[in-house]
Amino acid sequence: MKKYLLATLALFTFSYAENVEDLKKELEKQREIIIKLQERLNQLEQQQEVLNQTKEKLQNLRTESSIDRILSNPFSQAKFVPDISLITDFSYVSRSLTDDTYKSVQIPGFNHGFFHSHGDHGHGHEPYNAERGFNYNYSEMYISSAVDPYFDLVGVFHLGKDSFEIEEGYFQTRGLPYNLKLKGGKFYSEFGRLNKFHHHVWNFADAPLIYRAIFGEHNLNETGIQLSWLAPTPFYLLTGFEVFQGDNENNFNRNGFEVCTQINTTTKECTSNTYIKINDTKKPNLFTFFIKPSFDIGNTSILTGVSYAQGKTRINHLEDDKPHALSGDTKIYGFELTARHTLDSYRYLLLQSEYFYRKFDGTRFGYNDSGNLLTSRLEKKQAGFYVEGIYKFAQRWRGGLRYDLINKNDVFVNGKNINLPDNMYKYSAMIDFLPSEFSRIRLQYNYDRSLFTEDLKRKPNNEIILQFNLAIGAHGAHGF
Repeated sequence: MKKYLLATLALFTFSYAENVEDLKKELEKQREIIIKLQERLNQLEQQQEVLNQTKEKLQNLRTESSIDRILSNPFSQAKFVPDISLITDFSYVSRSLTDDTYKSVQIPGFNHGFFHSHGDHGHGHEPYNAERGFNYNYSEMYISSAVDPYFDLVGVFHLGKDSFEIEEGYFQTRGLPYNLKLKGGKFYSEFGRLNKFHHHVWNFADAPLIYRAIFGEHNLNETGIQLSWLAPTPFYLLTGFEVFQGDNENNFNRNGFEVCTQINTTTKECTSNTYIKINDTKKPNLFTFFIKPSFDIGNTSILTGVSYAQGKTRINHLEDDKPHALSGDTKIYGFELTARHTLDSYRYLLLQSEYFYRKFDGTRFGYNDSGNLLTSRLEKKQAGFYVEGIYKFAQRWRGGLRYDLINKNDVFVNGKNINLPDNMYKYSAMIDFLPSEFSRIRLQYNYDRSLFTEDLKRKPNNEIILQFNLAIGAHGAHGF
């Protein structure tokens, strides 16, 4: 029994010693793991310190001024690449009037035809959809960029088959105080609703009748400045004024002329060597004012406004077959109303209308059958409007109707109304398909009863226009 106990004790002692040795080895392994974890923790703490320093630097960079951020990387190429786009308009026209007849007709009392140009400020390109058959109307290159934190610069260049024109080239400020904005250069006036928009934005392939009658084929595009103010009201309220040179050839002009007191009725040459001189107007010559409030009622946005333009008039037709000229003052009043009701993300209803009233008071210079100069007091009171409705009934489809009317055309010569036509109207219908945001295919029909010959015979015109408008490149969004 004693031997058995001794053997058991010896076996336990050996096992205990063996377990202690294993325990020491395990503790050594644990200590190595702890050392590695401590080293890893030190590394993480160092990385966290680097992250904190980087975060602090980024935070400091965000608080730098705009000019400091721009100058922080002077070699960034993105700062020197403007938005560039090219827009092309192409059409096919079927018209009941021949091309020769269409070029000779006019809106009596307003203009001498859509192709007539006078003075030194006429556009270098023909009207849109000028001929029967195929028409390459234009390509329009648009370039814009921020100059610095204070100015944007925009250039729009009109490229025709045989012409190149700077259609717009202007700067505008980015951050004047009190919600002011200054714009300067050559640009479309803010007068009215449609005037400031380029052709590719229009809802129809041609301008409303009252626009073509008063401003001509290419709207009121002038050189000058515009100062606008966005009022701090609970609704949108934009107001401003413009000062222009006054080059619009349908209403203003600024270059004077000399009128011979007697001419040869055949050669139109001066035979008296005596002239009446009409001086140039003061420059700038054209002043406009506008105020445009807008507000929302549910899903309907309403924009309205009034505009006013005033300037001296110098219109020189002394080189025409029937020489004459005008000198006086012109005032134009405009009222606009646009309402857009959104049905869903794609569909909407749009109603747009404008009313213009023009008053001219001055002198007309002309000649009788013997070639003797006649001077007459001339007064014009003319007005008209258009109403158009657009229904976008699917993501890529729109349809629309437009009604144009010139309802007032009172022209007085020496106080006597010469009874020009005053019921000049036009109906238009269109449907367009938009394959994408960058292309449009439009089919339009015009029933036009506004055109007359020089002897005041009405020339009805039925017209079908198939229009293709495509764009490439970066082009800024158009406002509502």
